[in-house]
Amino acid sequence: MPTEVVPVVHPENQTKIQPPYHVVLWDDQDHTYDYVIEMLGRIFGHDTATAFRMAQEVDTVGRCNVFTGSLEQAEFKRDKIHGYGADPKIPRCKGSMSATVEPAEG
Repeated sequence: MPTEVVPVVHPENQTKIQPPYHVVLWDDQDHTYDYVIEMLGRIFGHDTATAFRMAQEVDTVGRCNVFTGSLEQAEFKRDKIHGYGADPKIPRCKGSMSATVEPAEG
């Protein structure tokens, strides 16, 4: 009769999967659709149609999830939004758009 081998599992050695996080872009009145579409394309690689739909959502709802990934990726992308700069088409615009990182609810 063959011997059965039962593996010993140590919970402290188990790989933990990190939960996903959203980058949320917030609406303001100091950035044009052109700016938002360009920024979303350059930072996230969104095509023009997707970026336009996201710009519309930000404008109408006040916020939009523009990216979902690991915490580190989300923080990096949020920082890229914050560093993107002012919209040159609006003279009163003094800086980048606002974005936050939030846990993705599953």
